[in-house]
Amino acid sequence: MALLQKVTDLLDSNPYVVVIALDFSKAFDTVRHSCLMEKLAQLHIPDNIYNWLTNFFNGHSHCTRSEGQTSDLIEINASIIQGSAIGPASYVVQAADLRTVRADNYLIKYADDTYVIIPACNVDSRQLEMDHIGEWAERNNLVLNRSKSAEIVFTDSRKRRSVVPPSPLPDIARVQSLKVLGVTISSSLSLSEHVNSVISSCACSQYAIKVLRAHGLCDTASQEVYESVVVDKLLYASPA
Repeated sequence: MALLQKVTDLLDSNPYVVVIALDFSKAFDTVRHSCLMEKLAQLHIPDNIYNWLTNFFNGHSHCTRSEGQTSDLIEINASIIQGSAIGPASYVVQAADLRTVRADNYLIKYADDTYVIIPACNVDSRQLEMDHIGEWAERNNLVLNRSKSAEIVFTDSRKRRSVVPPSPLPDIARVQSLKVLGVTISSSLSLSEHVNSVISSCACSQYAIKVLRAHGLCDTASQEVYESVVVDKLLYASPA
């Protein structure tokens, strides 16, 4: 919702808006503990909470066993557990100091999903922003994967005017649609591709429920499965 709102606001005064979806290789696995603790120390959190976090990340080691042979233990000094409650929050702290070079460019961050929003009036700053993000990533033990990053140029299809998009950035693919946290949005801000995908997925789920009913699944259980599988898919990100 934040990304769509910012893009549509900028389209009021710009012929197009460029959004670059960034990909950091194994972002959660490469967060350096020492760097994270330095950033946590700058937050206004109680000392006992900071000490608990320090204790949580310290004292882990790793070894490899193969064909009866076991390697020496090596201390784990990087990585946060993505599936844990503290993992995404730790990455948010790690990435909190990532900002744009130009104040009128924008960043939308949701855990390790990061999007750079650049209006047409600032299109010449794209390479500057990418270089800045690459330098930030290097300082923070992260790798900006340009080959998996993507650029999309949003236009307002309701305004009948000819729009000449900028040349693509080197090493970054130009796409016509982008999946943002599971929601597919086209360059014309259409959600039809997303809706079609959701309907198709729900049809498959309904067929699976039909098979389960044929094998004796009761009505109450069928309804629970339907609500958790089909209805949740239909309602996911519906405000956006």
